[in-house]
Amino acid sequence: MTPIQQTPRELGFSMPAEWEKHEATWLAWPHNTTDWPGKMGAIQWVFAEIVRKLAAGEKVRILLDLHVHKKRVRSILERANADLSNVEFFCVPTDRSWMRDSGPLFVKSRRDGAKAIVHFHFNGWARYPDWHKDRRVPEELSRELGIQLLDAQANGRPFVLEGGSIDVNGEGSLITTEECLLDPRVQTRNPGLGREEVEEALKTWLGVTNVLWLGKGVAGDDTHGHVDDFCRFVGPRTLVLCEEKNSKDPNHLVLEGNCERLRGMRLEDGSKPEIVRLPMPSPLLFGRERLPASYANFYISNAAVLVPTFNDPRDREALGILGELFGDRPVVGIHSGDLVLGQGTLHCLTQQEP
Repeated sequence: MTPIQQTPRELGFSMPAEWEKHEATWLAWPHNTTDWPGKMGAIQWVFAEIVRKLAAGEKVRILLDLHVHKKRVRSILERANADLSNVEFFCVPTDRSWMRDSGPLFVKSRRDGAKAIVHFHFNGWARYPDWHKDRRVPEELSRELGIQLLDAQANGRPFVLEGGSIDVNGEGSLITTEECLLDPRVQTRNPGLGREEVEEALKTWLGVTNVLWLGKGVAGDDTHGHVDDFCRFVGPRTLVLCEEKNSKDPNHLVLEGNCERLRGMRLEDGSKPEIVRLPMPSPLLFGRERLPASYANFYISNAAVLVPTFNDPRDREALGILGELFGDRPVVGIHSGDLVLGQGTLHCLTQQEP
C-alpha cells in the first residue's frame, strides 16, 4: 500500500525568496522556433549572455531537448565567455523554454536545509496545446537530482500553478492575481476551485501563511494575469509595482487599481508593505499585437539582478530604481527586445534552486 505523502506545510518546508542564496539557476535552451520566428540565432546569443552573467555566481543547469547538440551549445557559451565550469547540461525533452512556469518549483526546510520539488502539473497556461513534455520536467529532474517530488493536489485533483503567477517574500507572504488563478471562464487552471480552495492549496504546497490578491495583469500578457510582469517582492516588506502614467494606456487604470489594493493589504506580521513604483516601457508592438514588455520581469541571481531592457528612454530610470533597492549586488540590463517576442523575458525563462 502506497503511503500518503506529506505536504510541504506538514514537513515544515516553504519556498524561499528569490534573493536568498541559490545553488543553481535552471534554463531550457531555446529550440521551439514558433516562440521566436526568424530570431532563433539572436535568441541563442541572448541566452548565452544570460548564462555568462549567472555563471559568475552560481551553477547554471541547462536542459537540452533531444535534438539540441551539447557541443554546439558549449561552443556558443565559450564564445560568449561564460564560465563553463559552472554550467551543467541535462538531456530532458521540453516543448518550450519557459522554465519559470514548467520547471521545478523548489521548497526548502528552514530547519535542516533539505529540499523538495513540488509538481504543479503545468498545462500550457490553459491556452496552448504543446505542454505534455514540459509537464514531465519536474518528474525528470526529481529523478536526475535524487530530490523528493511532492505531488500538488487540491480536492483530490492535480493542482495547476505556474511560477510566474506567484511571488513570495520568504517570510510567509505570497502575491498573486485573481485574473490568473480565479477566472472561471478564461484560461482556467483549476476548474471548480474558488478563492478559499486556491488559497489553501497555495499555503499547503508552498508553505506560505498569507495570500495577497491583486486584480488583473498587464496588457499583452498571454498568461492571463501573471504577477511577475508587474509586481514583485524585492525584500521581506517591499514590493515594486509597475506604473503607467499615460492615462490613455490600458495599463494605467489596471495598475492604479492594484496599487490601491496593495495599500490596504497587510503582510504576514500585520505590517503594511512598502510600495515602490517602477515605470513601464513604452508599448512594444509586433504587428498589431502588444507584447508584455515590463521591467518587473527581472531575475535576482547570486551575482546580479538581471533586468530586461528595451532600447527605451525609461530603461535607465528602471535600472536606477532597482539599483537603489538592491544594494548587495549589481543591477545589469539585458536587452530583451527579441526575447519578448516569445511573450516573456528574463524571469519567465529562469527558475532558481535554493
